[in-house]
Amino acid sequence: MSIEEIVKQTLLEDIGSGDHSSLACIDPSIIGKMKLLVKEDGILAGVEVANEVIRQVNPAIKMTQIMNDGDSIKVGDIVFELEGPAQSMLTAERSLLNFMQRMSGIATCSKKYADAVAGTKTKILDTRKTTPGLRIFEKYAVHLGGSENHRFGLYDMIMLKDNHIDFAGGIEKAIDTTRSYLKNNQLDLKIEIETRNLDEVKRVIAHGGVDRIMLDNFSPDKIKEALTLINGQFETEASGGITLENIRGYAESGVDFISIGALTHHIKSLDLSLKFVQ
Repeated sequence: MSIEEIVKQTLLEDIGSGDHSSLACIDPSIIGKMKLLVKEDGILAGVEVANEVIRQVNPAIKMTQIMNDGDSIKVGDIVFELEGPAQSMLTAERSLLNFMQRMSGIATCSKKYADAVAGTKTKILDTRKTTPGLRIFEKYAVHLGGSENHRFGLYDMIMLKDNHIDFAGGIEKAIDTTRSYLKNNQLDLKIEIETRNLDEVKRVIAHGGVDRIMLDNFSPDKIKEALTLINGQFETEASGGITLENIRGYAESGVDFISIGALTHHIKSLDLSLKFVQ
C-alpha cells in the first residue's frame, strides 16, 4: 500500500461523515496559523507524512518547514508552521499527530539502540513486529534513527524459524526443500535459519546452504562459542532477550546483527503538539 493510500484510509477512518466539532463552531472563512511544538527530546520522523495529510485534507493549507526528518529535536523546538483554513487544519490535526508522534517515538528508540552499539561491528535490525498497515512508515522511522531494516515482509527473504524447521522435519530437510523451492521458482532470496543451541549451530555449519545463522536466546558467552564454530562462514544474527540495558555485551561478542522487535513493538510515542498561533 502506498503512502497516499495509507493516509487516505486514515483520514476516512477519522473524519467519516465530517469533522462536526470544527464544522459546528468555526466559520469556514477563518484563516489561521498553527505550529508543531516539540514537548519531548528525541529524533524527528514523519514530516513528509504530515505534509501528505495536509495535502489530502486541504491543499490550501501552507506548510513552512523548519526541521527535517532525522533531526535531533528538543523541548521547545518548532518543527513547522501551518497557515490556512482553520477548519481544515483542525480536521488534519489528530491524524497528522498520530503519524508523527509514533514515527518519532520509533526513530528515537532506534537511535538509542544504535548508539548503544556504537564502536562495534554490530548493526541493529528491526523486525516484522509492526502496526498492521503502517510498516512502511515504521521501518522508515527505524532507518531515520540510525538502525537498519531487516526484511520488509515474507516475500523478500527466507527465514526458517523454529516452527518452519519442526514442521519441515528438521534443519537439514528444511534447508534442502527451501533451496529446491527457490531453484524451481527461479527466486534469488537469501536464506536465514534460526538455531536454538550450539548443537543446532553445528548441524547448520555441517550441512551448509544458508546465508545467515540466527542465534536465538543465546547468552553473549554462548554467542562467542557459536561464532568460534561458525568462523566467518555465515553471517550471524542474535535475537531474543536483548534489551537496551544488556545489548552492549551482545554487540561486543562480535555478532554481525542484532534484531530488536522493541524498535517498533514496544515504543512510546514522542510528545508533540499542534498549537494555535496568535
